Amino acid sequence: MIVSHSTILLNLAFFLFLPSSNPLSDYTTLLYKTCATQTFNNHQLSLTLNSLFQQLIAQSSQHKFFRTTEAVDDDTAISGLFQCRDDISKEECFSCVNLLAQMSNTLCSDSISARVQLEGCYFHYETEETGGESRSNSLLHKECGKPVVEYAEFKELMEEAFATLESGILNSNGFYSMNYKSVKIMAQCEGDLETCECSSCVNDAVLVGKEECGSSLSAQIYLNKCFISYDIFGNSVPGARRNGNKERLAAIIVGGAVAVFVGFALMSMLKSRFRKDEYE
Repeated sequence: MIVSHSTILLNLAFFLFLPSSNPLSDYTTLLYKTCATQTFNNHQLSLTLNSLFQQLIAQSSQHKFFRTTEAVDDDTAISGLFQCRDDISKEECFSCVNLLAQMSNTLCSDSISARVQLEGCYFHYETEETGGESRSNSLLHKECGKPVVEYAEFKELMEEAFATLESGILNSNGFYSMNYKSVKIMAQCEGDLETCECSSCVNDAVLVGKEECGSSLSAQIYLNKCFISYDIFGNSVPGARRNGNKERLAAIIVGGAVAVFVGFALMSMLKSRFRKDEYE
């Protein structure tokens, strides 16, 4: 089949102007993992752990949080749970938990307790010997972004955003996400926490965020029972302008280059058509 010159150019122009398709969230990015140094010393424990994984994977197709316990024998049991971020789909949750089980086997093979946290979900299991480790609101992981340029105005904005977050989580089902002015802020608690426990955990996470990432344009704070994250967008806050301006300039340059190329291609097509008409 012969494809005309004009068809090729028009198709090329169409694809060049298609918006770039970025995934909603790279929820499979590994954020951190904690593995106990002590490992299982018998085959039955490993089999029970694999059975636990299969239970959690099966439940992740229908639920975003699930906790269960698998008995090894009359004296020993392994408890485990998974939780997905509330703003991802059930399909994404299922894929995330499947990947968690694979990562846990690779990163924490046969550890008597482990926690693997991806961007969109986490998995945690423990034996009775380690069961007390996850009951406090201690800091597990933090990521602080680039520092702000003008701190005073930024601090005032974040105080307002944090106050709104702490108020919002009280009236939620354990997940709260909002855009406050130029701040995208989010919090989520472990799925079976009571409202007051969830609120207390988020308050603790906010305090950690202020202390550990107080001058950062973005942050993720993970405690045992909850997490918070925030990110600055737009140009409302001094210090956020640098990245915004660079991205806007890059978009203008790329857009201009594309426009020039397509214009040149269309002119070439028209000239070719005129020549063809003259010869006819």
